[in-house]
Amino acid sequence: MQLWHFFLTNFEEVLTLTGQHLWMVFVSIAAASAIGIPAGVLITRRPRLEKGVLGFANVVQTIPSLALFGFLIPVPVLGGIGAGTAIVALVLYALLPIVRSTYVGVKGVDPSVKEAGRGMGMTDGQLLWQVELPLALGVILAGVRVAAITSVGIATIAAAIGAGGLGMYIFRGVAGVNTTLILAGSIPAALLALLTDFSLGRIERRLAGRRSSRPDMERRAV
Repeated sequence: MQLWHFFLTNFEEVLTLTGQHLWMVFVSIAAASAIGIPAGVLITRRPRLEKGVLGFANVVQTIPSLALFGFLIPVPVLGGIGAGTAIVALVLYALLPIVRSTYVGVKGVDPSVKEAGRGMGMTDGQLLWQVELPLALGVILAGVRVAAITSVGIATIAAAIGAGGLGMYIFRGVAGVNTTLILAGSIPAALLALLTDFSLGRIERRLAGRRSSRPDMERRAV
């Protein structure tokens, strides 16, 4: 009852912090996708870059989130206190699943399908946009889905550097040993993660259904 009363009496603040949380996650995933998908495609074309790109993304994942926020604060331009630094950290954390899923998805396209495309006179660029990326889209979206869900959780820690979001309640609750405040931040964050997973899962299944209903390249080549 205390928690329900807290939500009713602080509805506007809860809504504001939820909006800040969603904004950080949305911007970071959009930026990570804009960087990670081209990077994943690049290492399928330049295998010698694979170890460097995936190695960097793997190293970032080993850094504790709170430590990464702390490392970024003194960095010129990218660092400081606030949401900007939090978004940079979230982008770095989101890169590994997006880059890896893009790489796996594009590399996993059946070679016979690509050969059929080349036999139809497609250039490498046409093959990428019209064959490889559409067929790999489900795998790529699965990586984006993992990155988004993870970012919802990590974004709660961003409150430690003044970035706002639902983590504000969690940190206040821990500092004041207030269970109601901790739950007021953690429950909405968990619901956001579930909603994100459900929404992206539906999009992923819908795209998979569309791809399966279309005649594939192999049938057209026969």
